[in-house]
Amino acid sequence: MRSLGKGFIWSTGRRWLWAGSFGLAMTGTAFGQDCAPGGCGPDCCDLHEQNAAKMYAEYNKLLGVTGTCCPDSCAAPAEICVDECAGDGCTDSGHCGGELGDAWTLQGAICGNDPCNPPFITFGGWTQAGYHNKSTGLFNSHPDQLVSHQNYLYGERVADGSEGLGFGFRGDILYGADAQDTQAFGEPSPQTHWDTDWDNGIYGWAIPQLYAEAAMGDFSVKAGHFYTLVGYEVVTAPDNFFYSHSFTQYNSEPFTHTGVLGTYKASENTTLYGGWVAGWDTGFDRFSDGDNSRGSAAKFGVSQGVGEMLTLTYIGLAGDMGLVGEGYNHSVVADFALSEKWNYVFQSDYVNLNFDSIGINNFLFYTVSDKLAVGGRAEWWKTNLLTGGGWESAYQITGGVNIRPTANLVIRPEYRYQWGSGAITNLAGANGQSAVIDQGIFGIDAILTF
Repeated sequence: MRSLGKGFIWSTGRRWLWAGSFGLAMTGTAFGQDCAPGGCGPDCCDLHEQNAAKMYAEYNKLLGVTGTCCPDSCAAPAEICVDECAGDGCTDSGHCGGELGDAWTLQGAICGNDPCNPPFITFGGWTQAGYHNKSTGLFNSHPDQLVSHQNYLYGERVADGSEGLGFGFRGDILYGADAQDTQAFGEPSPQTHWDTDWDNGIYGWAIPQLYAEAAMGDFSVKAGHFYTLVGYEVVTAPDNFFYSHSFTQYNSEPFTHTGVLGTYKASENTTLYGGWVAGWDTGFDRFSDGDNSRGSAAKFGVSQGVGEMLTLTYIGLAGDMGLVGEGYNHSVVADFALSEKWNYVFQSDYVNLNFDSIGINNFLFYTVSDKLAVGGRAEWWKTNLLTGGGWESAYQITGGVNIRPTANLVIRPEYRYQWGSGAITNLAGANGQSAVIDQGIFGIDAILTF
């Protein structure tokens, strides 16, 4: 959440799925499957090789590879194998085929792709640039110019608790116009903010994630600075369908937390979350001055699968959120896989802090092919944030297309129309122009992953 005055996949950002890991899954499609020749199972190779192949499958998910064909000499356990790559077969490099083929990765170019010797650290990133002709008052608030939004690098080791206690870590760094909205600005004055002094005009640097992680069995815990689980849309560009963002995501949700978060996979369909965070959008400086640092809140939630078509996710926060005050907020997301090609998402957020808000978003996506998808978004956002008093409503509808010429590149043209209270013009992104009202906004961006 940015306060006022601070002036390739067709799936969108499911924070409950990854909570800071660069990996996506799409319900109802072949994306994210791990594949192997028929007969793949525990007898294919020894336990060491099975675990190596299993880690390699997860590693490929992080890199955005659509699947892994386990070689006969190092087959993965049966629970992560299927008999085919969604009918597309396997490429020479041992990945699932399809229209796009393999994505080029910096990791693969440097370290290779050996399924029996997965790398100690996974690293990669992306670059995103875009153009919009008018200001949304949110992230896209620098109209009529080519904007370098995100130049992003990450490195991580996923904690593997499948054979006992395992350890991992992750660090992300971001340079671009989106950085100032992703910094740790959530502590009230006179507290300093650890990455807000690195700005240069509309551009800046941010460290949105820096944490350590431990896992054992079905339980894992991370400690440090990490992305929030609240909401549906996210900061990271490759994890969103649309170039622009909703009013709700930008104004009524935190982007990051600093604290401790536990995750417990209670069953195949149920995941529980719980921990402590230092409020909204705070950094490690939260611990440097006890007199001025105040953010302290409980974070909790549950993700529940219902059959094969529906996943319900509730994430809540209660306590002192820092700059935005004390109280409670939550998000509820219902994700429906209507068919192999159709996906509908309903999201609702509620905030009761220094300001109050209610947000409802509806998303509908249709996958035409590996190279083309279309989507729509409709939003109602009601709040007293815009005036500091009475309630005002803002609305927007967005239609867009995702075009993927290659496995590494996605182009996202869209048209957005926003209307409602005149107070919408009080919204402005970091060092950006005020939002327009009762007007259409054209935008287009491109994301190149590596």
